[in-house]
Amino acid sequence: MKIGIIGLGLMGGSLALSLKHLPFVSEIVGMDQNKEHQIQALDLSLVQRIVKFDDIKKCDVIVLCVPVAAIIKIVQTLTNIDSAATIIDFGGTKEKIIQSVPNTIRKNFVATHPMTGTEFFGPSAAIENLYKDKIIVFCDFAKSGKEQQKTAIKIFLALHMKITYMSAKEHDRHAAFISHMPHAISYSLANTVLKQENKNDILTLAAGGFRSMSRLAKSSPDMWEDVFRQNRENILDAIELFENELQKFKKYIQKQEWQELNQEMQNANSLHDMF
Repeated sequence: MKIGIIGLGLMGGSLALSLKHLPFVSEIVGMDQNKEHQIQALDLSLVQRIVKFDDIKKCDVIVLCVPVAAIIKIVQTLTNIDSAATIIDFGGTKEKIIQSVPNTIRKNFVATHPMTGTEFFGPSAAIENLYKDKIIVFCDFAKSGKEQQKTAIKIFLALHMKITYMSAKEHDRHAAFISHMPHAISYSLANTVLKQENKNDILTLAAGGFRSMSRLAKSSPDMWEDVFRQNRENILDAIELFENELQKFKKYIQKQEWQELNQEMQNANSLHDMF
């Protein structure tokens, strides 16, 4: 099968590197609005050719690895693809993307979210085994065509991914807690330190804890602005619940209620026993 990837950054570039090893993939072509990304993708041999949009539409499989707002725009222009073609999106939100898919190509569309990534972006961030042994979520899968379902399953099982299924509504709610809110917290933490007068002295002391928590603040602001827009209500709910928990910690420290604080931390310790 011929696969066309729109968006040749971390996710699209990493996908291309992994797809190269699959015997049923005959050609991988790509498209990216950023001219520098096009050059880098060819230099790094991520794709065999950079093509125009009309050529992408002729592919057997079209994978959308661009910000969620761009995915919504692109699917509006794919209504004249072959009836057997498969469109797969990698968007970090799902409900609004699925709602935007024209009815004429709904069976062609497979909504997915690979639960993997790094804080880096662009073609140079591509990693060959980024998807191996990672979870990929298929959303509202029953609404995709039978052949498109088979194609998507074939690709992701061949990449050694673990497939799970849920509704788009469930996905967006869950993702707000385990992905979207942590990014908001990381950006806020970074800005809190940057606004201190002695920020350079503070950063001299930065070790594992701060580096781990601020790592996500390196992520693409354009991509994450789109995610926050698309999943606004769920993210606001998650942030409010987080603020409630943070207020508990603040109260216990203010009132020197150390036993209660210790119990809260013990409760938190149990999280990592669950996965």
